[in-house]
Amino acid sequence: MADEAKAKGNAAFSAGRFEEAARHFTDAIALAPGNHVLYSNRSAALASLHRYSDALADAQKTVELKPDWAKGYSRLGAAHLGLGDAASAVAAYEKGLALDPSNEGLKAGLEDAKKAAAAPPRRTPSGPDAIGQMFQGPELWSKIAADPSTRPYLEQPDFMQMLREVQRNPSSLNMYLSDPRMMQVLSVMLNIKLQRPEDAEPSQSFTPPPPQQQAPKPETKAREVEPEPEPEPEPMDLTDEEKERKERKAAAQKEKEAGNAAYKKKDFETAIQHYTKALELDDEDISYLTNRAAVYIEMGKYDECIKDCDKAVERGRELRADFKMISRALTRKGTALVKLAKSSKDYDIAIETFQKALTEHRNPDTLKKLNEAERAKKELEQQEYYDPKLADEEREKGNEFFKEQKYPEAIKHYTEALRRNPKDPRVYSNRAACYTKLGAMPEGLKDAEKCLELDPTFTKGYTRKGAIQFFMKEYDKAMETYQAGLKHDPNNPELLDGVKRCIEQINKANRGEISQDELQERQNKAMQDPEIQNILTDPIMRQVLIDFQENPRAAQEHLKNAGVMQKLQKLVSAGIVQMR
Repeated sequence: MADEAKAKGNAAFSAGRFEEAARHFTDAIALAPGNHVLYSNRSAALASLHRYSDALADAQKTVELKPDWAKGYSRLGAAHLGLGDAASAVAAYEKGLALDPSNEGLKAGLEDAKKAAAAPPRRTPSGPDAIGQMFQGPELWSKIAADPSTRPYLEQPDFMQMLREVQRNPSSLNMYLSDPRMMQVLSVMLNIKLQRPEDAEPSQSFTPPPPQQQAPKPETKAREVEPEPEPEPEPMDLTDEEKERKERKAAAQKEKEAGNAAYKKKDFETAIQHYTKALELDDEDISYLTNRAAVYIEMGKYDECIKDCDKAVERGRELRADFKMISRALTRKGTALVKLAKSSKDYDIAIETFQKALTEHRNPDTLKKLNEAERAKKELEQQEYYDPKLADEEREKGNEFFKEQKYPEAIKHYTEALRRNPKDPRVYSNRAACYTKLGAMPEGLKDAEKCLELDPTFTKGYTRKGAIQFFMKEYDKAMETYQAGLKHDPNNPELLDGVKRCIEQINKANRGEISQDELQERQNKAMQDPEIQNILTDPIMRQVLIDFQENPRAAQEHLKNAGVMQKLQKLVSAGIVQMR
């Protein structure tokens, strides 16, 4: 019975029916709760629906049941990345690669996670955060109570708990958009009536809520009480040995300061002399060694730098020095090893040294140097492995397997071709086609986008990408992709047919010819799209939609604005607004 439900889930997933797939996998789990593969499959389906919190829970269960299964960590990394936790995603992918070092999916996921971790944080709230902020206002409860469609929700404990969670953390709204009650509350807050197939009324528009009247908060300044100065401690009598030790430390600090001044003036020989003198006066401060090591790096004396760093680590452990100082010594050593690796072509020891430094102290600069060393190693390996002739041979082998419908084997050869020549857009296009046949839409979409990144004029890349987006029922995005391709090849029959099919699907929704479940699924996906969320929170667009309902003459004027028309078409294509 569990195998039967699993098979149905796999079939639904391959057809892009992710909600249905998740339901079948849930049925299978009920029959075989100890099967790790079922949780993995459901995690993939939930991630395709952008329900990353649920996907994370299933991924965690997968690795709990089968901790030595690499694919479970791939699911875990994807869920963390979807939730914006790039650091946890990196850790998950690395655990998976420790189990299966040759897994291309884990390697690609790790690369994406590292890029996300290195990307600068977004400073201004938008998308889900901007909509989530609407749940912070005092009028929330009055609006829910005043609307007959939402009033009963106030008596449902699970809904109240869900709403309070959104109030505490506005960015968590996406976790609950699959709940029809939350969608209904959102429509009330935005004065949107989301269309349903059974609605008999013509298209509805948006009416923004009245601006929130927030009483200005009086500014209060806490008067800080000045603490009374503590009495100076009485001087202690020191022995002659203690006095001498104190004087030597003070003299060592002066030498260090003189060394720092010489270093800033790029007088490296003088700086070396001062740091060496400081070490002779006081061997209990490893900063003199790490500073001298930094000078050796500037002078190109990398072996001397490494020796000083090793001494600093050894002496630091004897003295139980601050772990940050140990990390600094290891980082300096790693920097010198990277310099040497440019001629020796061996980055492994440098990477290992940076990793040790990070175990002592997770410093952003050390992490950056580690990433640069790993990138340099990868580029070197690619240069040594680069061979366009062998890449073409592997591509042809992949093509033969594709014709025989042996898609996993074809992917293996296309992947090898990309290792031999990572700049060939045709191979990314072909591998995207394989992923599509196997129902691995996110992987296929990624390859199609990489194909177009390498060659924006490659028509086949647009047909691949558009077909995947169409299969994922993202008809508005698919139409944009097909139209972008037509700019390069206006008479391409595949692109023209793609546009036609997208228009047919969008018109079906406008005519109410799709099921309520399908419309709900499209709207849920659309509400998680940052572009849609930004349009809904745009005051100008909300006024435009009011005018369509209340002031037709003004609405006609809005249609002359190309930007407004584009945003309105985006809402229509996404199923949020329907025009009949």
